[in-house]
Amino acid sequence: MTLSSTAAAGLDRGKTEARKRIEAAAADLIRLSHEIHAHPELGFEEQRASEWVAGTLASAGIGVARGVAGLDTALTATTGAGPLTLGVCAEYDALPRIGHACGHNIIAAAAVGAAVGLHGVAADFGLTVRLLGTPAEEGGGGKILMLDRGAFDGVHGALMVHPAPADARHMQALARARFEASFQGHAAHASMFPWEGKNAADALVVAQVALGLLRQQLRPGEQLHGITTRAGDVPSVIPDRATASYAVRAPRAADLDGLLRRAFACFEAGAVATGTELTIGESALRYTHFEPNAAMVKSYVRNAGALGRRFAAAAGQAQFGGSTDMANISLAMPAIHPLIGIESGGAVNHQAEFAAACARPSADRAVVHGAIAMAWTMLDMAADTTVRTSFLAKGESGHA
Repeated sequence: MTLSSTAAAGLDRGKTEARKRIEAAAADLIRLSHEIHAHPELGFEEQRASEWVAGTLASAGIGVARGVAGLDTALTATTGAGPLTLGVCAEYDALPRIGHACGHNIIAAAAVGAAVGLHGVAADFGLTVRLLGTPAEEGGGGKILMLDRGAFDGVHGALMVHPAPADARHMQALARARFEASFQGHAAHASMFPWEGKNAADALVVAQVALGLLRQQLRPGEQLHGITTRAGDVPSVIPDRATASYAVRAPRAADLDGLLRRAFACFEAGAVATGTELTIGESALRYTHFEPNAAMVKSYVRNAGALGRRFAAAAGQAQFGGSTDMANISLAMPAIHPLIGIESGGAVNHQAEFAAACARPSADRAVVHGAIAMAWTMLDMAADTTVRTSFLAKGESGHA
C-alpha cells in the first residue's frame, strides 16, 4: 500500500485512536467473551449471546437493529459514515455437548471490539462499518440466510477472525453439503422369526462399508463423514428403521453434486441388499469453498504481525480444513477469514479441551488482538485508493 506522507500520517493517527478505544474497552470485550462462553447456545437459539452483543455495542453508543433478516438472533449495528461499507461478522452459536469448542465467543467479542474501535474514527476515512451478528454457523447457514434476505446489501467487503491452535492467513474452507438417510425395514423377533424381518440397521452397515471403500477413490480434498442417529432399540428385535446424518466436502462447490451422487449410491446399495426402502436428501444449506481477498489478507497479516502474531511461510503454512458459511460471503464480495491462534495445549477445534482454552488468558488476548487487527485492516482498505475503488466497483456491479 502506497500513501502520501500526509495520508500515511492520518492513517497512523486513525489506527492509534482505534487501538486506544479497543484497549479501553478490553475489560468489557473479555467479559462479553466469557459470558457467551459460560452460556453456550445452539444455532438460532442464541438469545442471551445476541442480547449481550447488542448490549455491549449499545453501551458504546452504537445503534443496533435486532431480529434482522427474519432471524430472531441476528443483528446489525452501524457506525461511521461514507460510501465504502465494510462488514465485520460476529458468530456466537455453540456445539451440542461440547459448547464453545470452536471459540465463537472469541469471534463475537473481537468483532464487537473492532466496531467499538472504529466508532468515532471510521467517518474520518469515508468508511461505514456494519457489524453483522450471524447465528447458526455450525450447520444452520445463518450468513447465507442473511445474505439472501438483504442484510449484506450495500456491504463492499467483509471479514472476521476465527480461533485455532495457531495463527493462519486463512482457513482452507471446503465446500460442504449435508444429507439425511433413512432406511425403512420390517421388525421381527430376532431369534424366533428372523426371516420375517427386513433389517434396516444392516442396510446402514452395507452403506457404511460402501462409503469406506469409496474413500479410496476420492480426490485430494474430498471428504465424507457422518454418524448413525438411530439403528434399533433392543437386540431381540430386528430394527425396522435406521437413520444417519452425513456430510460431504470438496475443494470446490461445483464438485459437490458428483460426490453426493456417489455417496447416495452407497446408501442405495444398502437398500437393495436388504430389501428395505431408502429415503435420502440434503438437509442443510450448502456451504461453498472460500476465495480470500488478497489485499485484505496481506493487510491483516501485516497488522496482526505488528501485534506480535506470527504466521508460517505461505507456501508451507498448514491449512486447516472444515467449512463455514463465511465462504458463501466470499463468493459474493471480497472477504477474509484468518485464524487467530490461542494456547490450547495441543487441543484442536471441536474438542472439549479446546472449548476450555477459549476462556483463558491467551483467548482473551486473541479477542483484543483480533479486534485491533481487523479495525486496522478496515482502515487500510478505506485509505488505499486502489483497493477502495475496486471494492466500490464490485459493489456497483453486484459483487461480481
